[in-house]
Amino acid sequence: MTSELVAGGNRALPAGALRIRVPGPFDVSVLVTGSGGRTAGDDDFVFYNQPSVPGARLDGDTVTVDPARLRPGAERVTVVLSPADGRTPLASLPAPVMTVADGGGRVLARFVPPRATSETVMLLAELYRRDGAWKIRALGQGYADGLAGLARDFGVDVADEQTTAAPAPPPAPPGPGRPDGGGSDRTVCPSPFLSLVNAERSRVGVRPVTVDAKLAAAALAHARDMAASGRLSAEGPGGLSLFQRVTAGGYAYLVLNEHLVAGPRTPGEFVDHCLSGHRSRAPFHDATFTHIGSGHAVDGASGRTYWTVLWAQPYSTAGVERLAAEVLALTNAERCAAGLPPLAADPRLASAARMHSADMAGRDFFSHTTPEGREPWDRARAAGAPHRATGENIACGQRTSAEVVRGWMDSPGHRANILTPGFTHLGVGHATGGRAGTYWTQLFGGSA
Repeated sequence: MTSELVAGGNRALPAGALRIRVPGPFDVSVLVTGSGGRTAGDDDFVFYNQPSVPGARLDGDTVTVDPARLRPGAERVTVVLSPADGRTPLASLPAPVMTVADGGGRVLARFVPPRATSETVMLLAELYRRDGAWKIRALGQGYADGLAGLARDFGVDVADEQTTAAPAPPPAPPGPGRPDGGGSDRTVCPSPFLSLVNAERSRVGVRPVTVDAKLAAAALAHARDMAASGRLSAEGPGGLSLFQRVTAGGYAYLVLNEHLVAGPRTPGEFVDHCLSGHRSRAPFHDATFTHIGSGHAVDGASGRTYWTVLWAQPYSTAGVERLAAEVLALTNAERCAAGLPPLAADPRLASAARMHSADMAGRDFFSHTTPEGREPWDRARAAGAPHRATGENIACGQRTSAEVVRGWMDSPGHRANILTPGFTHLGVGHATGGRAGTYWTQLFGGSA
């Protein structure tokens, strides 16, 4: 059964390779050290510019560690977490969820660290040798001196912060349709497109949006995939959703909306097409969005143009707290209309609800029961909630607090939880970035 670790908690590990995964807009690194807590040299640091050393290999959001294959004298492997965008504080990103699995994919441990404050790096966990066997200890310790500073403190020779700067992205692969094998594609958030968008926003009194390069890269990649397959779809090859693509590209969002359109050939035609429909014009007039990213690609076989435009509000702790407060207020409005007393916010239930939403997004499942069989009452108890009775509502895909509460009230089972007289407290969880885009959890507590 999976061990839910808390900071300072540990558990024994089986022999063999271990897969440590932290999905989202993060970089994962590891430092291999001996008994004195220092590395033996630069080859003991695994990060995006050096993804493999004996016994440890980094592949995207997952690092594989095989203790038996570590260099001689290795006694400890420290797992380090940092933002994919080095300028971003950890506190402004979604809560990271670390899972540790064995070579067969069985999850052994899971850890959601305490929220960081101003730190840019976190010591997430450590694998350590004890009496000939290996164990894992959850840390969740913030570090303020950056990844390069941390590496230096562990004994890695780092000249300056530029040593760990992210490498420039490789040029985009050619697509179909051009003499060089490439398609007629390009980013379209330069000034003509952005000017058209912001002119419309100005007309209705809404503040302008700005281009975000990560959104633009995700939009272009998705447009290319649609052009290559010749169809509009929110999923790319292999089932990767547009929302997962955005998160994997390093953009953490609170709210995300998208236009997937085929046909218009120019930015002007695209804008005219979207403004002609009630639903498709809504993002142009929505003050929620502050960032935009856009790309289009031409299907070389049909000549049809495929567009992806992403509208986003970036993730923030204050934004998540606002959404939770809105869900609580809307829920209490429904209880008031039914003659029931309001629910009080409970931070322990909220912690468990946030962890479950983040877990569903990070591990790509949607259920009250985790893959290891943990139930809502297990999560409430683990968070220290004292209530004798618990209930849970979950939802995915809804973009706003009003939309998710309305959906719950339209469902008899979810409505029954909201209107249960014996419930007295509520915790609300919200997470983004998984296949469905948004994941919501209500965890109720009370006497019956």
